[in-house]
Amino acid sequence: MLEIVNLNQSLSNKEWKERRPVYRQRLYDLEKAAFDVGMPTVVIFEGWDAAGKGTCVQTLTSRLDPRGFTVWPIRAARTYEQKRPWLWRFWNKLPNYGHMAIFDRSWYGRVTVEPMEHGLSRRDVMRAYTDIVDFERLIAVDGYVLVKFFLHISKEEQARRFKKIQKDSLESWRVEPEDLIRHRRHAEWLQAFEEMLERTDTSFGPWTIVEATSRGFMLDKVYRTLIATMEARLGELDAVPEMISEAEAQGEESHA
Repeated sequence: MLEIVNLNQSLSNKEWKERRPVYRQRLYDLEKAAFDVGMPTVVIFEGWDAAGKGTCVQTLTSRLDPRGFTVWPIRAARTYEQKRPWLWRFWNKLPNYGHMAIFDRSWYGRVTVEPMEHGLSRRDVMRAYTDIVDFERLIAVDGYVLVKFFLHISKEEQARRFKKIQKDSLESWRVEPEDLIRHRRHAEWLQAFEEMLERTDTSFGPWTIVEATSRGFMLDKVYRTLIATMEARLGELDAVPEMISEAEAQGEESHA
């Protein structure tokens, strides 16, 4: 699946800057509409190291009402979390009705990072896949909108980005030894991601593979997908806000 994705797609900075104010205003309007009708939204970002997950999160939230969303950067489970069912810590991070939760990495580490780096058994991995699908089905039935993004770049592009970050004395800390180890095991990680996507792509929680070589193309696709998904669910609830004109959106951008 991932090996046949066209990673050469791009969008110029000029085109992206022209579209950005409209996307920002539209997502802000949808955030408010979702709050008014009590529609909860969960947005997940997974993908390769240095693919742009943090950039997506920062850009999406830059013009949203901070009272309506929470960003969760997920790391390894802490000691007290390890003593509970593994999904417990994610259940506690689900948003209230009408709010949005954005996950920078998520429960998918259970079926990727843990078997690849911590020796989680194949039996437990298969149980985790069942847990994940059941979990996502349950929250979807409860009215949650689930949007899952996988940011995809090539091994060569990842290496280029690592080198660029390492050359910057203020940013070099971001590339840790384990990042380089993962890069060397690219083929194994590719296989793990392929299985993850195949086993957890469902009608209630579909994956969107985002070609992330071009920053503008990546952000454009993320915005378009999230907006379309929220509009579709709000349409079912008869609560889609009216679109504003591009000129109005650009006016809002210039005053922000």
